[in-house]
Amino acid sequence: MSTRRIGLIMHGVTGRMGMNQHLIRSIVAIRRQGGVSLSNGDRLMPDPILIGRNADKIRALAQAHGIERWGTDLTAALANPEDTVFFDAGTTQMRPTLLAQALRAGKHVYCEKPIATNLGEAVEIARVAQASGLKHGAVQDKLFLPGLRKLDMLRRAGFFGRMLSVRIEFGYWVFEGDLQPIQRPSWNYRAEDGGGIILDMMCHWRYVLDNLFGEVQSVSCLGATHIPQRWDESGQAYVATADDASYATLQLKGHQGEPVVAQVNSSWTTRVRRDDLVTFHVDGTHGSAVAGLSDCRAQSRVNTPRPVWNPDVKQTIPFFDQWQEVPDTEPFDNGFKIQWEAFLRHVAEDAPYRWTLPEGAKGVQLVEAALQSWQERRWIDVAPLAI
Repeated sequence: MSTRRIGLIMHGVTGRMGMNQHLIRSIVAIRRQGGVSLSNGDRLMPDPILIGRNADKIRALAQAHGIERWGTDLTAALANPEDTVFFDAGTTQMRPTLLAQALRAGKHVYCEKPIATNLGEAVEIARVAQASGLKHGAVQDKLFLPGLRKLDMLRRAGFFGRMLSVRIEFGYWVFEGDLQPIQRPSWNYRAEDGGGIILDMMCHWRYVLDNLFGEVQSVSCLGATHIPQRWDESGQAYVATADDASYATLQLKGHQGEPVVAQVNSSWTTRVRRDDLVTFHVDGTHGSAVAGLSDCRAQSRVNTPRPVWNPDVKQTIPFFDQWQEVPDTEPFDNGFKIQWEAFLRHVAEDAPYRWTLPEGAKGVQLVEAALQSWQERRWIDVAPLAI
């Protein structure tokens, strides 16, 4: 058994998601565990160089986590033949250009979602990646959430019978910035800077729906900018030009050929009174289940209660108590880290990997269909995407 090095160029990891999930909880965690195990027993050890615009910030981040290499010159980093993988978690607007630059330099590429702000650019960079012969991937982290993995186990076991419907409720209150400090970057609420909850979240819902519940066939979506004024990181007021909530209904092609209806609400302007910040409620002929980030609870056909509608009598059925928890039958690692390990194995030994840039482009396709539906106030068909 030996340890093999793999050089990573990590761009845009000073932001919240890039730093916490990709750098600290994925790459740093992989290094601390001794690398990624390969099929022949070898270990693959990532050796990252952190690239960013702010030298002081990137130096401090590298030093805090025991990373020796950092810099501000992306072109120079891409010219180093010893680093074979490029990762981007920077701005969505720059992502297609950066991915194309990395592919021209002969690097395998892996990136956050969305892979572009519009479908044309998403399809183009996916085609460039396909033609290059290099490995490529897009983050689809929610497939690896413990709650959704338990939900998927129920699906694969046939627990639901014929699946009927899915309800996804996502969101929480993002402070405006006048009374309480903001907890999300202000650019998220400016359309001109690539903000908007439809662009941010529809990419997630596309791969979740396609992989777990049925291929998306059509969408009807209403967006809203409920909070028209917010305050930025410096306390300055600005006009919120991006949507901060969306309300969508989708028709899916079920895994058994029958249509499945999905209702998906995403909001940064809602106060939480549910099990988690996101919940996935699935109803089927033989059972139902509700999953959050970590937990999943199920109710089978034979355990379903018999409520009677009577508005004159206080409800006595303890509905929340009548669901059975799906146990942790295996350890669940960080979802971002799991996908990083899969991508690194894909690069090192051509292990199977399906979360590619064309899959990322499907997310952008649903974004554009949802935005078109909102603008034209009608259903939009989502055709198979040819790349």
